[in-house]
Amino acid sequence: MSVHPITLSQTGFVHRDELTYPFEERGLQFGDGIYEVIRIYAGASYLLTEHIDRLFRSAEAIRLDLPFSKQEARNLLTELLNQNEMTSDGIIYLQATRGSAPRVHAFPGDVPANVYAYVQDMPRKTKKLTSGVSAITQRDTRWENCYIKSLNLLPNVLAKQAAQENGSYEAILQKDGKVTEGSSSNIYLIKDGTIFTHPATKHILHGCVRMRVEEFAHDLAVPFVEKAFTTADIPDADELFLSSSTSEIMPVIDVDGIQIADGAPGSITRELQYQYEQDAAITHVNV
Repeated sequence: MSVHPITLSQTGFVHRDELTYPFEERGLQFGDGIYEVIRIYAGASYLLTEHIDRLFRSAEAIRLDLPFSKQEARNLLTELLNQNEMTSDGIIYLQATRGSAPRVHAFPGDVPANVYAYVQDMPRKTKKLTSGVSAITQRDTRWENCYIKSLNLLPNVLAKQAAQENGSYEAILQKDGKVTEGSSSNIYLIKDGTIFTHPATKHILHGCVRMRVEEFAHDLAVPFVEKAFTTADIPDADELFLSSSTSEIMPVIDVDGIQIADGAPGSITRELQYQYEQDAAITHVNV
């Protein structure tokens, strides 16, 4: 993976090596900020409007004033791609914090937000998308406002590390046996032709790809039920999959060492993957 050299900050477009922040930065000291990860295919952003909308919802939730409008954000991120002459698959990482000020817990007065964004190459995970991945279950220890895409990700980091140490792709989080989502993804179970997933409450991140999954299911006449399933339901699932901007629609074929159905991606998951590729205008395959 390579990071392209031109970044976007409140000072404009600069080389990444020139981007600096004062020592007392609230994102670093408090996690007092928000972020988005936007997928790029062949140099073009995917679900940009949805990501910008969510950025503004998160900003409103934490009472953070962003220094641009939604349209200005769209224009700036598009220009970031142009400045980097982006033509490959990748991501835009965008972050906004409450700025730089002497360290006190309460909001500082009249301090502008710190904002930066950069572009990074990220090929599609075609082998995993074809064969499926394994997962483990972990207790969900996060806070009550997971719908805010905040920088406070330590529980997610610990869960993802546990999955990695187990040789798994993702950690499926649960509270009192009810599955919420993954450490960095939304989770879905298919049983008897119906898709089940946790409702879009404050307890999960309202994924941009998740919104598309619901639309794809409707187009395919597959029932999409916003109802939490349990860890006890997983061994009897017909199919299981996860979604995120970097994982797309990823089949899960093994959880905690238990094989899901026949251990191969299922037909509905395959149909959803096809719908995703059509929607994202993916006409190429990375090896």
